[in-house]
Amino acid sequence: MNFYQKLSAASITLLLVMILFCVAPARARNLQHGRDHLTDQEADLVRDAQALDLRMDVFIKAADRRVLRLTKPNTLTPKQQQQETETLGELTGTRLDLLSDVAGILDEAITNIDDAAGHTGNAVKAKLLPKAMHKLAEASKRFITALEPLRDQLQGQEREMLEQALENAQSIIQAETKLPSTTQSSH
Repeated sequence: MNFYQKLSAASITLLLVMILFCVAPARARNLQHGRDHLTDQEADLVRDAQALDLRMDVFIKAADRRVLRLTKPNTLTPKQQQQETETLGELTGTRLDLLSDVAGILDEAITNIDDAAGHTGNAVKAKLLPKAMHKLAEASKRFITALEPLRDQLQGQEREMLEQALENAQSIIQAETKLPSTTQSSH
């Protein structure tokens, strides 16, 4: 491995560790809320997804479900809703619960990327980490676009959870832009 490959792998690891420290307070707030942010079926899918980019797909789908429920609750047909419930579990909870879920899901996704950065070989870091970060950053952009209009409608704890979810999404986007250009994914 040449000097630049080592530098690139070290840069990715350092960047991901910095992200973790930025979102650690969110984890504490979500735990105080006292609810699992994933359904049992979603958690099983996360455990079954061994490749980091596939795991990110599960986190993204889980967050997408909640964002859709928050912003366009009647979008799915009854048949689509039934299929989704069979595959991913029933999505329940108040608006505060769903906002907390989104923040927690993004936080867990970041933690998974950070863990992979610390426990995988340089070849995996060079390939899968940027791909996973790119997927997560693209989804985070969609989440921000969908959730920002809720700011005017929310107050109190709901507003705090919304801001936490938006902050987590923004942190992901910023981290992705700081990846070395030679390792950024191109879809």
